[in-house]
Formats: sequence, C-alpha cells, structure tokens
Amino acid sequence: MSSTDPDLTHIAPRDKAEILAQALPYIRRFHGKTLVIKYGGNAMTDPELQKDFAEDVVLLKLVGMNPVVVHGGGPQIETALNRLGKKGQFIQGMRVTDAETMEVVEWVLAGEVQQDIVGLINQAGGKAVGLTGRDGGLIRARKLKMIDSQDPNKEHDIGQVGDIVQIDPSVVRALQDDQFIPVVSPIGFGEANESYNINADVVAAKLAAVLKAEKLVMLTNIRGVLDKSGELITELTARQIDELVADGTISGGMLPKLAGAIDAAKSGVHAVHVVDGRVPHAMLLEILTDQAYGTMIRSH
Repeated sequence: MSSTDPDLTHIAPRDKAEILAQALPYIRRFHGKTLVIKYGGNAMTDPELQKDFAEDVVLLKLVGMNPVVVHGGGPQIETALNRLGKKGQFIQGMRVTDAETMEVVEWVLAGEVQQDIVGLINQAGGKAVGLTGRDGGLIRARKLKMIDSQDPNKEHDIGQVGDIVQIDPSVVRALQDDQFIPVVSPIGFGEANESYNINADVVAAKLAAVLKAEKLVMLTNIRGVLDKSGELITELTARQIDELVADGTISGGMLPKLAGAIDAAKSGVHAVHVVDGRVPHAMLLEILTDQAYGTMIRSH
C-alpha cells in the first residue's frame, strides 16, 4: 500500500465487507447513469478535502457512473480582484461584472480553478477534461435582467452576468462516452461571442436537467436543509420545500441553491443531494450508503 492510499487498517475486515455489501445495490442501480456534481465551498479550498473529492469522483467513474463536475470560484475571484486593487461590487447579492472584472473571472475560473480540479482528478487516477461554455457551444447565454427587489419597474445593470439561453450537451456526452470526466466552468457566450459569468448552481442544475442526470449533487458548507429546531431534514419533496419557504424555515443563501435543485427535480433529475462538503468523502457516503450526509430532494 503506498503512502498516499487511505489508511484502512483500522477498519475491521467484517466492517469493510459490510460497507462494500451496502454499496453494491447503489452501484448496480446507478451504473451507466450520469451524476452532475456542483463543487464549491470548503471542499474546494481545503487541500485534504480536495483530495477526497478527487478520489470520490474517480471512484464513481470506476464503478461505472458518469460524473460531470461544475465548479464555482467566488473566493478565488475575490482574491484575484483584490490583488489587482479592484473592489467587488454587489447588487442584491450578485457580483457586478464589468469588462475588466469579466476578464479576471475568466482567467480565474477557466484558467486557475478549473485546471487545479482537472489536475487533482488526474492525480487521483481519472482522466479529466476542462470545458467552458464556449467549448462545443456548450452554454449559450444572454445578459441577465435583474429586477429591483423593491420596485419591479426598475432594472439593475450588473454587466456581463448571464442567463442561460440553451445548453448543448453533445461535447459532454462525447467525453463521457470516451471515459473522460468533464469539468465545466460556469462561463457562457452570447450572440456576439461575448462572455458571461453565470451562477454555478444554475449551470449545474440546468446541465443536470439537459443531460437527464440520475442525480445532481451540490457540495455546500452546511449540513443540508435544517428544520426550525436546527435538525437535519434528510429527505424532501419539491412540494415540502415550497411549504418550508412559505413558513420561513428556508431563507437567505439557501433559497437560490434550492430553486435550482427544485427546477432540476421537476425537469426529470431523479434526486438532488445537498451534501455537507466539509465531511471527508461525504459525496461517496451519500451516494453509496444508507447514511445521510445531507438532504436528498426527490422529484415527487
């Protein structure tokens, strides 16, 4: 066993067999199926968790599933803008993206972050390929119209922030068929070949719907969806989410995440998992065992 292998010596043989036996029905059920994974939060910035994530993705590929990774990069963009002395400006939680900021967004997401993820997956024994929305005409976008939250007649100009017009998944399918693992940066292109920065949760949800994915897995910095008393809700339907939003249980930053999750669930993605990315190998445990490491949202 090489020094980079996970140390499994502390697990009794019987427990190992138990773990494998528990995983088998899930491996069988999801064999050949597509999983779209939104990669963000701590899982993306902590070196140990990065390694765990890469190993999980490779393992899912090895047991016959088709993982597709969509990544964000908010903190990395912020760091790069600060280095250039550019102050990030936000309107209603969305980054105002002028031409100069867009250039930074592109080289941070499609250059640095994407290539780091590709390298990590390859190091773990996979064959990852980086894509942006331009590759193979993957993500066509238009300028996002942002309506003022107070005055519906007022519109904010937040620059090169995009709304998805259409996703053409043929390049992703071609790579999957050839045993590659696509890693997608959430950058779209417009009519005049201009670039747009798109919310990574939105890209992941839309891509999962278009690919008719079995699952959409969203790695986050929270345990999952919590009820009023702070307990984890392990399973939800789209209808139950509407009720939780109405009574204020779900609010704030969780809303856009779940909006994408519900859309994906309603568009035929069988299950959406909001998973705690701070737990080592949480993604693998959520998909291949009976244990809940987050909230699973079913389409009905």
